[in-house]
Amino acid sequence: MKREFVVIGLGRFGGSIVKELVDQDAYVMAIDISPAKVDEFAAIATQAVAADTTDEIALKSLGIQNFEHVIVAIGENIQASILTSLILKEIGVPKITVKAQNDYHEKVLVKIGADRVVRPERDMGIRVANNIVSNNILDYLDLSDEHSIAEIRANEKIAGHSLVELNIRASYGVNIVAIKRGSNIYISPKADERIENDDILIIIGSDFDIHNFEKRALH
Repeated sequence: MKREFVVIGLGRFGGSIVKELVDQDAYVMAIDISPAKVDEFAAIATQAVAADTTDEIALKSLGIQNFEHVIVAIGENIQASILTSLILKEIGVPKITVKAQNDYHEKVLVKIGADRVVRPERDMGIRVANNIVSNNILDYLDLSDEHSIAEIRANEKIAGHSLVELNIRASYGVNIVAIKRGSNIYISPKADERIENDDILIIIGSDFDIHNFEKRALH
């Protein structure tokens, strides 16, 4: 049975979500207040509808409360984003993810009960900054305000050593949850696994500990 989603707001962010969900074989209702945007996605989404989502009657008429997950990707109109999210909560949508424009917008969305708030520009900025600062950090994904998952390239300084020899958890406070080696990936590697030069270490920990590991172990 296909999973069913609604994406409200068909700008660059919302549009990319629609396309990816469709590629993942999901049923996707795409909604925008602009008929031109709806026409653009008519051949992409399972269903494309022009509607004012700040109108509770309009939302109910679409049966939106029957969908498992609604993504609110409304662009610059913060008021419309907040009001739409509030109505979705009130009519009983099980899960709501909302794009926030700024800190104030995010705080309001959290207050009214959005299940997840995303800040694409900020999140991408954090990833880019970490990639720029270090040649070893390849990717960076926030788990919370203080904890992340990072992909870090191993170098000759730690190559040839086993995980138990490096004692990474005790020494640096981070955990290696997987190792990518060429086309292979080793989940929960064993303590006697030896790191090779250019292995990609997937580590989890606090932001401080991740950066401490990268600086002390690899430089």
